[in-house]
Amino acid sequence: MGWITDHVFEPYPELLIFLTVAIGFLVGRLHWKAIGLGAVTGCLIAGLFTGWLTGVEVNGTVKSVFFIMFLFALGYKVGPQFFRGLRKDGLPQVAVTLAVCLTGLVICWAFAEMLGYGPGLGAGLLGGALTQSAVIGVAQDAIATLPGLGHDQITAQQNLVPIGYAVTYPLGTILCAILLANIAPRLLRSDLAADSRALAAELDAPDDDPDLGEGYYEVVLRAYTATNGLAGSTIEQIEQREKDADRRIYLTRVRRDGTILPHDQQTVIRPGDVVAVSALRHDLVEFDPVRSIGPETDDVELLDYQTEHLHVVASEKEQLGKTIAELRREPFMVGVFVDKLYRSGAEFPFVLSTQLERGDTLVLSGPQRLVDPAGGKLGKPVPTSFATDMTWVGLGIFLGGCIGIPALTLGGVPISLSTSGGALIMGLVFGWIRGRYPTYGNVPPGAQWFMDTLGLCAFVAVVGINAGPSFTSGLSQAGWGLLLWGAVATVVPLLVGILIGHFVFRMRPPILMGVVAGAQTTTAAIGAVNEASRSQIPTLGYTIPYAAGNVLLTIWGAVIVALLG
Repeated sequence: MGWITDHVFEPYPELLIFLTVAIGFLVGRLHWKAIGLGAVTGCLIAGLFTGWLTGVEVNGTVKSVFFIMFLFALGYKVGPQFFRGLRKDGLPQVAVTLAVCLTGLVICWAFAEMLGYGPGLGAGLLGGALTQSAVIGVAQDAIATLPGLGHDQITAQQNLVPIGYAVTYPLGTILCAILLANIAPRLLRSDLAADSRALAAELDAPDDDPDLGEGYYEVVLRAYTATNGLAGSTIEQIEQREKDADRRIYLTRVRRDGTILPHDQQTVIRPGDVVAVSALRHDLVEFDPVRSIGPETDDVELLDYQTEHLHVVASEKEQLGKTIAELRREPFMVGVFVDKLYRSGAEFPFVLSTQLERGDTLVLSGPQRLVDPAGGKLGKPVPTSFATDMTWVGLGIFLGGCIGIPALTLGGVPISLSTSGGALIMGLVFGWIRGRYPTYGNVPPGAQWFMDTLGLCAFVAVVGINAGPSFTSGLSQAGWGLLLWGAVATVVPLLVGILIGHFVFRMRPPILMGVVAGAQTTTAAIGAVNEASRSQIPTLGYTIPYAAGNVLLTIWGAVIVALLG
């Protein structure tokens, strides 16, 4: 190992970073049911191990670049939900989130004072117990600005942050998932699966069982040979005639003398033409195509058509406020399906009673001839693009960093957002702008994943590598009692949130479990809750608290350092 360290890792520490990330993602795949370590914890454990094994130190600038990129991406991703949560309909969920986060901060601070932990272990306890990885970087930045500490003291306290986090995070994740998926519903005398089914029925939600599906297809496409009443009329005349009769019948394609004609609304139907008819099933039955057109035929080429998946941002005033069920009955939506709905930048599990809001992004699918006009009726189509607007990203990080540099002085202690905190705030703002005006600042999902997940994983890998040599001594300083106090600090805030949500805001158990899981930003917990409920209904309560919890708990990393410093 000594030769590899001397000739590979010491002169080329960047190779150690990527090796650590590779090992970390492999370790992160370890899981039990819906609960797993995750890539971030895996990379931290791998970093502590490789750092302890090699003794290599990685330049702090590398760590800062990855972390500031992650925080901007985090703010960009949750910004729309965060600001939406400040609206009236989201305030109860934000109130529960605030209660959970404040309780967690107070308990972690009280335990740290009682046990004599410094700012490093105190911040690590908070980050791990409340399962917020971003606390590591924010706390380390805050420790670097504490007055009266020498370089060695600052380094020692910074290295204690990931150690405290590594000890408390795995148990915190497991306890959060078990409490919300199993214990809390029993305390509330709730059967999550039954309550989710009942709530889904009230919301007109489709059944979430992946093994079940609907056998009834509302929109049908059939082919008929014109021998009766259509000959002599144009396609436009035929469709208008049926529209006047309150039937939505569309002629999508025509085959004449063995050749499929280019679609033209002015095409006159001739005897012997084979026409493809798209319609709602009940309209087609009422229309009686065999009598009105002629005998049905099977024409594979004619009935095949090019489909389109189009992202449309809702902005047309006359469509806003309508439910999905009402939209489906609009004439321009015949043959067009709503595949997905994104609200405030995140996929939203819509139901038939979900109302369309300004800025919602609908993913429409169906024949291209029908999808494009439908998109224009709903709002502004946004073509799919895989190119990232790096001007938008770079400017956002730069402006955020500039905002975070100035510091106020309270009692001789400099207080500032830091460049990382400024990047988070500007990410929130830029993400909100993108949610409102999605034609600007494109950052596709793949790029968001790279900045968010890889940015954080590479950051914690570097943190682990640098803290690895002092891991053993730091763990002995912390003591295994940290595990017990971390468990208490995980459970109490969750119970506070459940009590407030249940008795004050009267939230239904499936939604409440999603709210509390989001407040503590525990992805494993919402996975376990969805698994226990056999439904995606709890996710309806997850998005807004997840956004607010990410922001608050990240800021707490600097707050607890100031309290313990």
